[in-house]
Amino acid sequence: MSNLVFDESSSNREASHGYAWWFSGDTFEKAMAEDRKPRKRGLTRRLVNHPGRLTIFYFLTLAVLSTTLLMTPIATPKSETTTFTTAFFTAVSAISTCGISIVNSTTHWTAFGQGVLIFAVQMGGLGVMTFASLIALAVNHHLKATQRMLTANELGTTKLGEIKGVLTVVITTAFVIEGITFVALFPGLYKVNHGNVRHTLWESLFFAVMAYNNAGFTPDGAGLHVNNWAVGLPILASAFCGTLGFPVLLNLMRSWRMRRPPKRWSLHTKLTLTTTFCIVIASFTWFLLMEWNNKLLFAGNGIEPRLWHAMVAAVMPRSSGFDLSWMPGVSDATKVFLSIVMFIGGGSTSTAGGIRVTTFAVTLLTCRAAFTGRHDINAFHRRIHTQAVMTAVAVSTACLMLVTVVSMALMIITGCSLCDALFDTCSAFGLGGYSVGVASESSPTVLYILAATMFIGRLGPLTIAYAISRPHNLEAVRYPTEQIVVG
Repeated sequence: MSNLVFDESSSNREASHGYAWWFSGDTFEKAMAEDRKPRKRGLTRRLVNHPGRLTIFYFLTLAVLSTTLLMTPIATPKSETTTFTTAFFTAVSAISTCGISIVNSTTHWTAFGQGVLIFAVQMGGLGVMTFASLIALAVNHHLKATQRMLTANELGTTKLGEIKGVLTVVITTAFVIEGITFVALFPGLYKVNHGNVRHTLWESLFFAVMAYNNAGFTPDGAGLHVNNWAVGLPILASAFCGTLGFPVLLNLMRSWRMRRPPKRWSLHTKLTLTTTFCIVIASFTWFLLMEWNNKLLFAGNGIEPRLWHAMVAAVMPRSSGFDLSWMPGVSDATKVFLSIVMFIGGGSTSTAGGIRVTTFAVTLLTCRAAFTGRHDINAFHRRIHTQAVMTAVAVSTACLMLVTVVSMALMIITGCSLCDALFDTCSAFGLGGYSVGVASESSPTVLYILAATMFIGRLGPLTIAYAISRPHNLEAVRYPTEQIVVG
């Protein structure tokens, strides 16, 4: 390794053999020198030069826009009225891709109102960090060194020069998966809607956007269309892809294109897929064991409905929220288990929330190393960087404290049980989209608390930390190539 030349210049690209991922010394120094030049620092420049604050500014702007549009008369039928609290909570729920709805999406919103929901979910699902970087590209025509480092860490890319290409691939991948889901949903919905082509096209579009972005809004009220196998399977598959995260999808696509075997996948991809499948299998098994004889759910039903609901419970509560009909009927033990699953969430930089599966995996590996007396924390024969371990522990602790405080606040305000308060809190933080009735129009204070929780769950604690701190120290993120994304 000592004989390798770590230089990303075009003249030395062959000599580097792909091991270098950092700017060459001259390029990096020039970029940092340019950033240090004194300039007039107006509001626009301060936001652009600080991705964390730009992300929050983008989110708040989108929330204001969506709330305003949902309160317009054309967003609701003449027989319905929308209060500011309802419009604001629905807008935040859509932008955060959570999907908790306190009104019937079919009867309360017109086609225009549902279109606003699709727009808000799409913009939020593509990722606030992604769009914040695109805004910076539009304003300054290029990313600053600090922005490139933060975006590289967020999207899981290893070379600073790849970021523009990654942003393009992120958006393209989202639209391609949504397009495939749209086509796959059309036959099943066409049959459900008895040949109504116009209504089928609209529902296919609505479900396609909501499924990949893991938002629980549905165009059929209770979301019972999901119980149809022809409709439910494409939604399950799309929602599962959405929970993996862009770094994993990009790595899988590159590996498939270059015909790399699974053993050559990145550490982040291996850790995400392994942990995700373990959680899905555990959720599937738990539901079958605990709810098999639940008379409230399966009175007189056969094996097929039980297997289907177990599949839904294994995938949907992690970040989606389709078909709310079965949730109130599950046992308290299952509600607590699903709360834990929602707290863990999906993959890093995905449309899911929670602490992320990589954070959970690193925390477990840290516990294993501590209990076995090991000094290094390894996964798949690779050592996990100390900074990643510290970040995982910090994120897990901070989020656990947040969920505890919010759950206690909901119990005090509404008088609900700990089980119900914990479930709705974890659903809001993990962007699960389910509710057992704690979120209600009758309690505006609860809605504002849950909206703030969804806000944090969508942005993630690290983005908020970037926003309230000084510009990030670049030396702190100069990780080796085999780095994972946590938080």
